[in-house]
Amino acid sequence: MSFNYEEVKNAYERIKNYIRKTPLEESYYLGDQNKKYFFKLESFQRAKSFKIRGALNKMMTLTEKEKGCGIATISSGNHGSSVSYAASILGIKNAKVIVPENTPKSKIDKIKYFGADVMLMGKNYDEAHSLGMAYIEKNGLTFIDAYYSDPKIYGGQGTVAIEILEQNQDIDTIVVPIGGGGLITGIAVAAKSINPNIHIIGVQTEACPAMIDSYKDNTFYEEYPSKESICDSLVGGVGKLSYELAKDYVDDFLIVTEESIAKAVSFMAKEEKYIVEAGSCTTVAAIMEHRERIGGKNIALVLSGGNIDGKLLTKILEKY
Repeated sequence: MSFNYEEVKNAYERIKNYIRKTPLEESYYLGDQNKKYFFKLESFQRAKSFKIRGALNKMMTLTEKEKGCGIATISSGNHGSSVSYAASILGIKNAKVIVPENTPKSKIDKIKYFGADVMLMGKNYDEAHSLGMAYIEKNGLTFIDAYYSDPKIYGGQGTVAIEILEQNQDIDTIVVPIGGGGLITGIAVAAKSINPNIHIIGVQTEACPAMIDSYKDNTFYEEYPSKESICDSLVGGVGKLSYELAKDYVDDFLIVTEESIAKAVSFMAKEEKYIVEAGSCTTVAAIMEHRERIGGKNIALVLSGGNIDGKLLTKILEKY
């Protein structure tokens, strides 16, 4: 199992005509005369998440036999809707998406909109993963990995870095949310290959610092006992490939509070005028909590998705 920049370059050539090159927009409010912050708006993808990059890259490399047998994935929502969307692009008829029972309705609706069958299994992501893998194996489906160890998934996610550095060559720091770790690992490997001096900062919610604790405890947390969180896309364990690679490419790992994340969601909607999901807003929260530690002069904040549940958004906007 290996992963390098070649995987990312090949992925970009494969998928670039099917995905949106999302905007890199300067913040109106976060910067000053010494620092500029730029939002990489993956929330502007058709399925409103960066996950389309990895899903599409993987699915475009499947054999006709694998496509014919049908594909399946396990997802807290964003990867599922992206797999569903990719299946519709590629004409794959039999597509199953297994989600935890606590998945927001908005994410389930989006998965169904693109045509895949939704199956609810387990109380949380880790339970859904255990039950879902047994189902996939029993039914002979081709598994589309969300984050665990597939280089094709990591390669697709890493294409975000190629775009950022094409859009602004002055970017010296990229701040990335961490859930399973596929996004930050893909970005970090690609960005450091393009510019070895660039700083990569990973951010986790205090409710689920699985990657940070993995390195602190020198233990691979494939599953992690997450606390309740508004960041449904960031809870659960980390991917094996990410655990093996991220520490060598990521310059700093930060934890942000759930309250700061909620304030960041409200700030993005009310001030910057972007609807962004809570897990994505960890990068904005990181600027609020750790501005000096992050450093940099031209800083890209990856906003990985926009699939926030309407009820949660209303609740946050009323409180903050």
